[in-house]
Amino acid sequence: MLTKKRLLDIGRMIAALSFILAGANHFRSPAFYREIVPPGFGPPAFMVIISGIAEIAGGIGLLIPSLRRAAGWGLIALLIAVFPANIYMAIEPSRFPRFPDWTLWARLPLQIVFIFWIWCVSLSKQAE
Repeated sequence: MLTKKRLLDIGRMIAALSFILAGANHFRSPAFYREIVPPGFGPPAFMVIISGIAEIAGGIGLLIPSLRRAAGWGLIALLIAVFPANIYMAIEPSRFPRFPDWTLWARLPLQIVFIFWIWCVSLSKQAE
């Protein structure tokens, strides 16, 4: 039987792995990530490196109990910081023709889901 603690542990592992893999992908396919940095947000190559490192570090931090809370806050801050890239993609769909328009808009509310997920597995009372 799955207990609440076990579900949180599984959710934490999935979140950690997802962020680690997504961060690694910044270095594997940097061109895509440079493309989605909105104009005026700094040098795209630098922003991609920083966000990739932050995702990897946050994912690893979720797995280390003494770092879990800090990692949770860091990942939530990161999700908020990259939200403008999601908005940029949604309002400039012609720049991203390989994605159906609806998927670009669907990413926006998904950020809230991701923030809630990270909060549940790292910052909630049950996550301790």
